Amino acid sequence: MIEFFSTFSPAFILIAAGVFAAFFPLHHGRKILMIGAPALALAATASIFFDSQSGSEFIGGVYNVAGLELTTLRIDHMSFLWALIFCIAGVLNGIYALHEKCKITDSSALIYTGAGLGAVFAGDLITLFIFWELLALSSVFIVWRGGEKAYPAGMRYLGMHILSGVLLLAGAVIYGRSTGNYDFNNIGIDAPGGKLMLAAMGIKAGFPLLHNWIQDAYPKSSVTGTVILSVFTTKLAIYALARGFAGTELLIYVGAIMTVFPVFFAVLENDLRKVLSYSLNNQLGFMVCGIGIGSTLALNGVAAHVVVDILFKGLLFMSMGAVLHRVGTAKASELGGLFRTMPLTTLFCLVGAGSISAFPMMGGFVSKSMIIAAVFEEHHYIVFAMLLFASAGVLEHSGIKVPYFAFFAHDSGKRPQEAPWNMLVAMGCAAFLCLFFAFPWGGVQILYNLLPSEVAGEAAFHPYTPDHVIFQMQLLMGAMLAFNLLKKRGLYPPERRAQILDFDWTYRKLGLGLLSWGNQIWTRLGAQITHMAKRFFGAAERRFYYLFSPASALSQDAPSGLAAILTAVMLAAILFAVYLL
Repeated sequence: MIEFFSTFSPAFILIAAGVFAAFFPLHHGRKILMIGAPALALAATASIFFDSQSGSEFIGGVYNVAGLELTTLRIDHMSFLWALIFCIAGVLNGIYALHEKCKITDSSALIYTGAGLGAVFAGDLITLFIFWELLALSSVFIVWRGGEKAYPAGMRYLGMHILSGVLLLAGAVIYGRSTGNYDFNNIGIDAPGGKLMLAAMGIKAGFPLLHNWIQDAYPKSSVTGTVILSVFTTKLAIYALARGFAGTELLIYVGAIMTVFPVFFAVLENDLRKVLSYSLNNQLGFMVCGIGIGSTLALNGVAAHVVVDILFKGLLFMSMGAVLHRVGTAKASELGGLFRTMPLTTLFCLVGAGSISAFPMMGGFVSKSMIIAAVFEEHHYIVFAMLLFASAGVLEHSGIKVPYFAFFAHDSGKRPQEAPWNMLVAMGCAAFLCLFFAFPWGGVQILYNLLPSEVAGEAAFHPYTPDHVIFQMQLLMGAMLAFNLLKKRGLYPPERRAQILDFDWTYRKLGLGLLSWGNQIWTRLGAQITHMAKRFFGAAERRFYYLFSPASALSQDAPSGLAAILTAVMLAAILFAVYLL
């Protein structure tokens, strides 16, 4: 197996399957590819990783292209963990989308998954850039699958990600020319081109003021599309930051801000899929903050949180997708009481809500706490307080608001059928993994053994200590009490059919205003320029007619042949001058 994959990355299995699916006419055949290709890529990756364990990374798939050495397969503990969860997510996405009969979505989803896997395996910046762009190009079709309203959001999504690719390529070229190599290892913000690459990764990671493509595109995508999109792009950005910018202090404060500001938008938002999109920003903030800390505990916490976040966030998006599929809306103001006819979907949503809120025995508890503990150990007490506030906030909007307004709250009178069986299977698998990786006797240790850095003895992190469990429960109970008090006193923001204005409104409104102003200026200037041009050329035409027409003064004062001779002499002089120049 190793000999075969020394020149062939498992990512190409998914990309080839995606290309084949675009032309494969049979629905059932495409669905076999949707599940089978990620499973085969997972098996190939695991085989390489475990067969080549020698304490160092495995390098394969090396090609020389135009004098550059491209490494398409670099597997170590970090890339293996990301590849593992990406492949698992690909299988779950395939199961969840079994009922969908769109070739474009099936093909794009496979290529999108392959591009994410290929970027994780990239050993150099040029290979990273190639898969970085393929990720954007394949995923935009998933956004457009959401319908007519998704088209402008998809165009904005594509524009942001093309900008990210341009910045990444520019930074990579500057870095490569300055250092003499394009290896994708720790880069640092002070390296040549480092700031450009950090900005490129920041766009995909949803840095503050660059985050709006998530809330713009994800909720407008199709039922299955939002689930697929929630996995790869942002988590690849986290991988790239962890690989290239671990320990960059700026990321501590960027991540802390990312955890806090989505809380306020999510509490006000009516569209529950958009609430989860803001929650995605919130969870990414914990990861970015951990990357900024850069310690072994922090980076292990980031890796663990990527795994459980993909599972519980995917589970929450799946549950809201099932609601949208059956009811036709994900607006909180139009939902409620669905637990009566969708009990399994309700149960799975509650598991996802408990996991994202970091309840003990659920996914987020064993990963998020590692990042928060690392921040405290480095004495960043203000950032520590911000993360605690964000942890309570995520319980408010994703842990309570999403399941409460969708399945409980006021009775909307809607009695839809339970979600299709394939959706329930996918949600059940995700819910099981959320619980399994948090299980204190076995599951947690399996997750921790997969982390990039092995830490044993007294330095090892133990989540189920009495003080940690009690502290976390106090935080959660306080947040739940605050929610109940706000609801009882009528202070909690009501669910309204309204559009919440985010920062993108500023530059989109400003951009439209500038375009409108520029159009008006051009219209006015164009009229003046046209008028002046007509006057200039009219005067020139009259002057030439006066000089060279048969009725001109020149013809009247001299024989007509003289005018022809003068014209020929002038033409010859011009040709001679052009020839000399």
